[in-house]
Amino acid sequence: MKNLQNNYVSALETVQKLKAKYGNTWGEIKPEYAARMYAQNRFKTGVDIAKYTAAIMRKDMAEYDADSTKYTQSLGAWHGFIAQQTMIAVKKHHKTTKKRYIYLSGWMVAALRSEFGPLPDQSMHEKTAVPSLIEEIYNFLKQADATELNDLFRR
Repeated sequence: MKNLQNNYVSALETVQKLKAKYGNTWGEIKPEYAARMYAQNRFKTGVDIAKYTAAIMRKDMAEYDADSTKYTQSLGAWHGFIAQQTMIAVKKHHKTTKKRYIYLSGWMVAALRSEFGPLPDQSMHEKTAVPSLIEEIYNFLKQADATELNDLFRR
């Protein structure tokens, strides 16, 4: 939290200086909002997100290879809201989401996410079903993060 506050304060100062420098062209920009958005966006690109996620997964796999009791918990989801609520509950109960992941089951995607209706097996879903579900889950998790960060900023 302290790091987030430091980033927010430095971003706020930067935006305030830019607003003073550029005058009317930045007139409608609210420095508090811009600084908050900057502080919330830890990753600048999708590649940064992928690198961060891959590093966590590699670490978890290495821990499991060294000791099979260090397994990860996979929690199935077929909708963004289900993923969001699952991770909120995990965080509330365990105080962390470490070693707990959302799992996309092939049969769930085939049965519940097909635009053509339920399909008989996991190999029969259209190629857009999984990416659209991942995008939906990502958006729901971003929404939950925004709500949590909003609460932190209000405290």
